[in-house]
Amino acid sequence: MDFNNNMTEETKTEETKSEYFTAAETVSEARFYDNEEEKRLRRRFISGILIGTMCTAFICAAVGIALHYVSFGNSNGLGIMNDETAAKINRLEALIDSCYYKTDVDKKKERDGLYKGLLDSLDDPYSVYYSEEDLTVFENETQGIYFGIGAYISMDTTINMPRISKVMPGTPAEEAGILADDIITEVNKESVQGLTTEEVVSRIKGEEGTTVHLTLERESAKETVEVDVYRKKIEVPTVEAKSLDDGIGYIQITEFDEVTYNQFVERLAELKADDLKGLIIDLRSNPGGNLKTACDIADQIIAKGSTIVYTVDRDGNRVDYTCKNESKLEIPIVVLVNGYSASASEILAGALKDYELAKLVGTKTFGKGIVQSVYNLNDGTAVKLTVSSYFTPNGNNIHGIGIEPDVEVEFDADAYTEDKTDNQLDKAVEVMKDLLDK
Repeated sequence: MDFNNNMTEETKTEETKSEYFTAAETVSEARFYDNEEEKRLRRRFISGILIGTMCTAFICAAVGIALHYVSFGNSNGLGIMNDETAAKINRLEALIDSCYYKTDVDKKKERDGLYKGLLDSLDDPYSVYYSEEDLTVFENETQGIYFGIGAYISMDTTINMPRISKVMPGTPAEEAGILADDIITEVNKESVQGLTTEEVVSRIKGEEGTTVHLTLERESAKETVEVDVYRKKIEVPTVEAKSLDDGIGYIQITEFDEVTYNQFVERLAELKADDLKGLIIDLRSNPGGNLKTACDIADQIIAKGSTIVYTVDRDGNRVDYTCKNESKLEIPIVVLVNGYSASASEILAGALKDYELAKLVGTKTFGKGIVQSVYNLNDGTAVKLTVSSYFTPNGNNIHGIGIEPDVEVEFDADAYTEDKTDNQLDKAVEVMKDLLDK
């Protein structure tokens, strides 16, 4: 199932992106999937506020999934592949084969194009066809694990070149001596001038154990650096935490991947060991991810038996996702959200708000209230279809609406650019102190 929502506004600048692009959203038999629009959510917040790049995704098990096939050769005009359609496709293929100016047409791409076109006809940006290559990338991304060098990459719009924005500790990138602010000019001796960040990232990522050759311009030393960096399995750091003043803990979740829950539990335990009195959860620009992860995290906070979210399909069938954990986090909570907090982020924020367990600070969330399931077609490909709507515990469907914060405050980009002042976080701390004083 997918909680993704389509962004209708494009930002003019490209924000920090990581070397990986992940997303996943899981529930018992369905996932919430990422699309290209969701991946752009992460790039829209001020570079440096949040670590990465709804993602939401949950691959349905191939066993037990009922696939809906179109009947080929149907001549009654009701099916897609009737005699007339088949004849027209054959005519188009013949024209391409005999008249198209190139002779090296990829037949597999032609077939994939047909399948993708069928899904495109639904006018639903969340219903898509995954080719074998697409599905492999997607499955890797939903795990929160990728094979790369362990560096964040952003596009320096002043020179239109990719730049290393951060190097993860203990990764091949660090071991190879790559530094933040290094400009990437070549990957494997091929220029990256004019490439998008995604294209550069795709050239750097690769099979575990292989190497990639990078040519870097190091402005600080006015020198060109060439390094061979081996690729390894990298676990995406999706949770960061720190202790603020007065017993206030801060946890930032950048997306909900399969690795996120354990990271959250570990960071929360560290904060509790530091005399935690109140918790700020930062979900700004979090595009979503694995629903199971979001529910597991909610299960650490909300009382056992409480509904976290429920879905309703076109036939009115309802599925509830409830808390099973005996524990409940009985301290004040403030949740930071913005217009790019989507999907699973809205699930967690909506549940905490409905149960009056948290105050939401920031701006209205993105508003994605529909669900997708991915069906394996048993030939290495898959299709993702929107199958239901989801509702917060109080019965709110926020699709196209979003969730209003309890305390609205716009982000002051100028202040952050000037001296890293985060006025939304400052307001969250202020709200938390008021809660602690009660």
